[in-house]
Amino acid sequence: MRTTALALALMAGSALSAAAQQTLTVGANIGNVPWEFQDDAGEFVGFEIDLVAAVAERMGAEVETVNIPFNGLFSAVQSGRIDIATSSITITDARLESVTFAQPYYDSDQSLTALAEGPQSLAEMEGKVVGVDTGSTGDMWATENQAEYGFSDIRRYEGLAPAMLDLQAGRIDGYISDIPALQYYVVDKPQLAVVERIPTGEKYSMMFAKDAELATQVNAVLDDLKTEGVLAQLHEKWFGVAPDADSSTVTVLPMPSLD
Repeated sequence: MRTTALALALMAGSALSAAAQQTLTVGANIGNVPWEFQDDAGEFVGFEIDLVAAVAERMGAEVETVNIPFNGLFSAVQSGRIDIATSSITITDARLESVTFAQPYYDSDQSLTALAEGPQSLAEMEGKVVGVDTGSTGDMWATENQAEYGFSDIRRYEGLAPAMLDLQAGRIDGYISDIPALQYYVVDKPQLAVVERIPTGEKYSMMFAKDAELATQVNAVLDDLKTEGVLAQLHEKWFGVAPDADSSTVTVLPMPSLD
């Protein structure tokens, strides 16, 4: 493995040395397509599964993936139960108060998904029930905008699959969540449609315990993976198109901070 800023940090005697860190325990909300989910053989696959594997390979580490509901990822990383959390996690100032993120690698927005014959916009959701993932930025957006759009109720779920079952059964009228996951999910489901993009300017990254040295080390690896085009290749693999040239998928960025 060639010498990088990460390798130099390890050689300098970082607390998280190559000898000490043989396995990275990664928490992920499995079922979060196309980021982390199970294929027909039951294997964990997805954009972030591949990304973590690429990072671990550069670090000379193995990966152990633990399936954790989205809302549980925050306490799991803070308590040290896991080293890294993934699941299309949006960087926010509120989250930076208690956790640390590496640089972002995907730009996103929220969206409204409904039955193809159901509401076709947020304006048509007045008096209707909306579903969200517990503790997600979609949950935050729906809560903050409930009065404006007149949602009669907000129902919270632990993952995409149960929400989609309720949507198709008519127990909710729409589902607000990250647009890439829903665009991927509805491709082969003509009964469903992503009916409105909700601009929120979100960016995804890996989440770590507050001020964890591992975050700085992973951030250095992400520099290399972006520069070498590895992240762009993953984007094409999972989304079928190249990332925008000015997106966080290909642009080397600083670690997020509150400063």
